Amino acid sequence: MGFQNGSIRAATSPVDVVDLQTIDYLEAWRLQADLARQRAADQIPDTLLLLQHPSTYTAGKRTQPEDLPTNGLPVVDVDRGGRITWHGPGQLVAYPIIRLDDPVDVVDYVRRIEEAVIATCHDLGLDTVGRVAGRSGVWLPAGVRDGVLLPARKVAAIGIRVTRGVTMHGVALNCDNTLDFYDHIVPCGLADTGVTTLSAELGRDVTVDDVRSLLSGHILDALTGALRTSETIVPEALSHGPVDMSTDAL
Repeated sequence: MGFQNGSIRAATSPVDVVDLQTIDYLEAWRLQADLARQRAADQIPDTLLLLQHPSTYTAGKRTQPEDLPTNGLPVVDVDRGGRITWHGPGQLVAYPIIRLDDPVDVVDYVRRIEEAVIATCHDLGLDTVGRVAGRSGVWLPAGVRDGVLLPARKVAAIGIRVTRGVTMHGVALNCDNTLDFYDHIVPCGLADTGVTTLSAELGRDVTVDDVRSLLSGHILDALTGALRTSETIVPEALSHGPVDMSTDAL
């Protein structure tokens, strides 16, 4: 994959980690934009925002009409990449406001954020997570869970924006949130896959409080290169759509 080594940050000073608890999506977006402007002007250090949002649909720049919710709820159009997703209670969101080193490598940055999520999942005992070629985020392969055949499913979604070398938006990791709101959209524009949570996959309640320090620590390590980016790929046969029950059982 051609991952870089070492730090991807332009600065060497510590990252300011801020826990915002629960904050309205538009308020957080305005805060990100303000912090990004200050960071681009070297007025503040790199910052990592940790938070939850009230229930909100957000649509990235590539969202298509067929992706939009069927339940009549409003959608916030945002300036990040990707398509539509949902945010809400029980989902841990991390927004790194980081000035990237030159030359800016957006793909390497995204892969590092994915690696932080993968490491967090491993810490919690979820070892089968990985990447799907051509799709951002962190995934579980298609297979049988509790006797039910499931498609490949995303446990964390990533959507970013880089402007003047500074990152905005970030990653949303599903901890113990409801999945009901995903039933009314085409999550991330992917109709052949599913969405899941840490709690559903591990068979126990995993809360935002359980995950917050793990994810933030791994994000910081991934940005500096202390956490090396791996080649953790969901096998092609298990990465898109349903699988055949007879082969899955082998």
